[in-house]
Amino acid sequence: HKLKYPIRFIRFSPGKLRSMAKTLQNTIPTLMTIVSLFTILSLLNLSFAYNDGYHENLSPKILGLKQEKLTHLHFYFHDTFRSPKPNSVLVATADSTNTSSTGFGFVVVMDELLTVGQDPNSKPVGRAQGIYSSASQSSLELLMVFNYVFTEGKYNGSTLSILGHNAVFTAVREMPIVGGSGLFRFARGYVQVRRTPPLNTTSGVAIMQEHDVYVLHY
Repeated sequence: HKLKYPIRFIRFSPGKLRSMAKTLQNTIPTLMTIVSLFTILSLLNLSFAYNDGYHENLSPKILGLKQEKLTHLHFYFHDTFRSPKPNSVLVATADSTNTSSTGFGFVVVMDELLTVGQDPNSKPVGRAQGIYSSASQSSLELLMVFNYVFTEGKYNGSTLSILGHNAVFTAVREMPIVGGSGLFRFARGYVQVRRTPPLNTTSGVAIMQEHDVYVLHY
């Protein structure tokens, strides 16, 4: 059958073919770059603006978060017990607590004074509020769950949350900071606790500890 539209063959000279090949060679990387940039921008758009009605990803700038900084806090922790008005109170024991050499299983609620100096009458900066429990059957080791609740200066109303292991007879203990509020939002870091000799006062038996707090926050 005769074709309605006859096929026409176009011949190119070798020079023309080389020129076309060079042009194509230069064009492909440019196209690949455009495709790659489009893909990256699409992914960025999804990561910063994704919202399915249940959760969304946000930029830290929305919350006013700027550069992260490291802050050092230093104060003294005062625990007074066996007094008419103790700062720590035993609230629970196990059946075996009284026969355990470590008091294993006891639970104490505390509301301890934090001060600038060693003297409990020195300037207060806050309270240590929470619970601790004897968590070892072989030595006196405590599970500590408490907040530093600050009441003085720029950190008034802010808190730091501590969750850690306290080996009571170790000279220097270290516990992690797992969070915070107020000026300590998104906080992380650690606290070093140094024990001091117990003090016998007219108000009862007192334990004083030196606390050095190192915290990263915005």
